[in-house]
Amino acid sequence: MLEIAAALLGLLVGSFLNVVVHRVPRGESVVHPASRCPGCGHAVRRRDNVPVLSWLLLRGRCRDCRLPVSARYPLVEAGTAVLFAAVAHLVGPAWALPAYLYLAAIAVALALIDLDVHRLPDAIVLPSYPVVAGLLLLASALNGDWAAALRAAVGAVAVFGLYVVLFVAKPGGMGLGDVKLAGVLGMLLGWWGWDALVVGTFLAFLLGGVVALPLVLSGRAGRRSRIPFGPYMLAGALLALLVAEPATDWYLGVIGLRPSA
Repeated sequence: MLEIAAALLGLLVGSFLNVVVHRVPRGESVVHPASRCPGCGHAVRRRDNVPVLSWLLLRGRCRDCRLPVSARYPLVEAGTAVLFAAVAHLVGPAWALPAYLYLAAIAVALALIDLDVHRLPDAIVLPSYPVVAGLLLLASALNGDWAAALRAAVGAVAVFGLYVVLFVAKPGGMGLGDVKLAGVLGMLLGWWGWDALVVGTFLAFLLGGVVALPLVLSGRAGRRSRIPFGPYMLAGALLALLVAEPATDWYLGVIGLRPSA
């Protein structure tokens, strides 16, 4: 039931994220005005705002002028629902669940915005610091687990510091938005565990390299090409929640340091 509830919440959040992805890069309010068809200007009716279902019933077109509506809208809604359900399954009915659902939500929004405009807006990243810190501190207080809160603080400083060093050492290698996002992800990974902190940070660079290398080798990108790194940071952080523990056990086994059962 937790996964079903999370999926339903994800559908609603995904609908809102479509607005965020479209308006935030333009500096527009995500609250006002109400969504309108860009072709005829008619406001979207409430019955046409049901996630995924309305798009299917209208066959991907505006009710009034029949202008095609991008399939990206229902895909974002459905994708957010699946991601929320996966995170709920992974985290379980824990006090920290809201923090990691928040991670899932900003991951969808920031990844799409970064792919669209090569930017991670401060309007999303900077408020994430107090939101994530507050949710994780609340979870630590309710669990009586202050060691997790300390790991989160250390993780934020460590990952943020690493990205600052990389930003200074190689100007243009990554954007300032990546540096700002690093601290947020460091908090979430650190709270989850030391293994997640290390694996999640490493996975960002691994995933980025796996995608960038074929582009460079095929000539579709050069050494000076701007490749958005935010999606790989976010994907690495989410993936680490799943694979950090088995990946760490595997690595310790490879080097002969696997802890005894």
